Amino acid sequence: MKTIIILADGAADEPIAALGDKTPLQAAKKPYMDMLAAKGKSGELDTIPEGFKPGSEIANLSVLGYDVSKVFEGRGSLEAASMGVDILPGEMAMRCNLICMEDGKIKNHSAGHISSEEAAELIRFLDRELNDGRAVFYPGVSYRHLLILEGGNKQLNCTAPHDVAGTPFKDVLIKPETPEAEETAACLNELILRSQELLKDHPVNRKRIAEGKDPANSIWPWSPGYRPQMQTLQELFGIKSGSVISAVDLIMGIGVYAGLKLIHVEGATGLWNTNYEGKAQAAIDALKKDDFVYLHIEAGDEAGHEGDYELKIKTIEYLDSRVVKPIYEASKGWDEPVTIAILPDHPTPCAIKTHTNKPVPFLIYRSGGQADDVRVYDEVESPKGAYGLIKGKEFMEILFGDK
Repeated sequence: MKTIIILADGAADEPIAALGDKTPLQAAKKPYMDMLAAKGKSGELDTIPEGFKPGSEIANLSVLGYDVSKVFEGRGSLEAASMGVDILPGEMAMRCNLICMEDGKIKNHSAGHISSEEAAELIRFLDRELNDGRAVFYPGVSYRHLLILEGGNKQLNCTAPHDVAGTPFKDVLIKPETPEAEETAACLNELILRSQELLKDHPVNRKRIAEGKDPANSIWPWSPGYRPQMQTLQELFGIKSGSVISAVDLIMGIGVYAGLKLIHVEGATGLWNTNYEGKAQAAIDALKKDDFVYLHIEAGDEAGHEGDYELKIKTIEYLDSRVVKPIYEASKGWDEPVTIAILPDHPTPCAIKTHTNKPVPFLIYRSGGQADDVRVYDEVESPKGAYGLIKGKEFMEILFGDK
């Protein structure tokens, strides 16, 4: 059996008045996803355990069947694994965004989706200026970077920047949750303030401003943690070989700890203009060799964060025609049975531009398998399917079971 999960990050949404109270999934033309729903079985999955915020790190770990309360150690530690950065005892890892500030408020979480090349120059500059032997910066992809802090205490109240656009940054600075974490919080907030002074006149930002682009004029560290302890998917579900494909360090880092091979695709950006065809072909090639492929497409999530429902519809249609279609067409004639699952990790409603913890619709198609009565894939019809509402590891148990 060959199994692929096509993870449509943030694709689920809420009804939008301009779309006649339809969601982008309902409004999009997606004949292949609808066909797979009609040939397979559907349901909805609760990916966010009680007590956790609906971040992609929590949701993707949950989709893959992990007990988040036992394994989660922050986004930074997962992204470090993807970047080949080893977290040593006594070190704390954090996601470190480059963000755009305007009039003392967080304008956006991505510095206008800064390019990886520009961002790397800024992060290396900050590492030279701010690295005192304790704080070390590592460049990642676009606005997503890594900060390692020696002796850091993770008992911090940190705010994800994509949740607070328009908020004065001083209102959401890092706060200690215990007296032991006060020094760490003060250190990190000082790094934020110093980064603003260093970045405001940097040549990269002067050039971006001249071109009418948002400057990357502050860092924003969040999601702290230590080195995680995770079982592989082979240990959990008996998956003998698997691969992960994504443009996002977070997902690739989860793959490292899950025991999956990392497949990097040229032109994979994590945005609407990602290399859909390249990702699809990489998934097809990997599926010929491996038992399992986790194919992550970030585009819909970024459209949701932008509040652009027209772009979100376009990313869903691209996913259908440029990813789902070629994977299905290539695999439908294989001698070995193929299972295709499609789902988001969480909703990212365009109206609020951030994640929510509502359950997400999913479909599971098995070549030669049985079908339920659902005929289209969306937030309204999928929950009526044979699987109903399930939680956490139940999804992987169904996927690799005989249901």
